[in-house]
Amino acid sequence: MSNIRKTVLAGAGAALPVVATLAAIDFLLGLMASLFAPALQPLTRLIHQELPQIERLLNLPWVQGLVALVISFVGLYLIGLMAQRVIGRKLMAWVESGISYLPLVKTVYGLIKQFLDSLNTGPSGNQRVVLIPFPTPEMKTVGLVTRTFLDDATGRELAAVYVPTTPNPTSGYLEIVPVEHLTNTGWSVDEAMQFIISGGSVAPREIIYDHPKP
Repeated sequence: MSNIRKTVLAGAGAALPVVATLAAIDFLLGLMASLFAPALQPLTRLIHQELPQIERLLNLPWVQGLVALVISFVGLYLIGLMAQRVIGRKLMAWVESGISYLPLVKTVYGLIKQFLDSLNTGPSGNQRVVLIPFPTPEMKTVGLVTRTFLDDATGRELAAVYVPTTPNPTSGYLEIVPVEHLTNTGWSVDEAMQFIISGGSVAPREIIYDHPKP
C-alpha cells in the first residue's frame, strides 16, 4: 500500500502540470472561440445553400468549436497585422474615440487598457516589481506597483500595489502600501510572472528581501 500510494502521488505530480496547462489552454481557446462564434452563422447559411450535404457535419459541437477557433486565430492575426500599420492605428484610434461616448464601456475599457500598459512597463519609475509585507508583517509577497499618490492628511507617499495570486496571476489583491515599506526587487515583470506562475520554482538565484542598509 505504501508503494502504491507513493506511485500514485508521483503520477499526480507528473500529470498536474500537464492537466493545469491543458485547462488553461482550453479556457483561452474556449474564450477565443466564443468571441468569434457569431462569424459561423453566415458561413453556415452559405454552406446550407451551396453544400447541404455537409450541413449535418457543421452542426456537431466539436466541429463548430474547431471552425470558430480557426476563425479566431485568423481574426487575431489580421487585427495584429493591421495594428502594426498606420491604417490599423488610425482604425484603433477611431474605435477608442467611439468607445469614449459610451459611459460604462469607456470606464471599463480605459481601466483595463491602463492596467495592461502598466504591467508592460519595465521596473523603473513608479512601475516596478516589489516585495511588500503581506499577509502579515513577518511575510513578504511579490507585487506590481501601478502608481503612487500622497496621503491628503499627512503628505505621506503611498503606492497602489497589485498582488497576483499563484498560479493564476489574473486574479489577486490591490494593496495600498506606504512607499517606505516597499522593497524593490529589480526584477522585470516577466521575471515576476514566471516566479508567480511557477509557485516560486522559477526565480533568480538572489533576491533583495530586506531594505538595503543606508
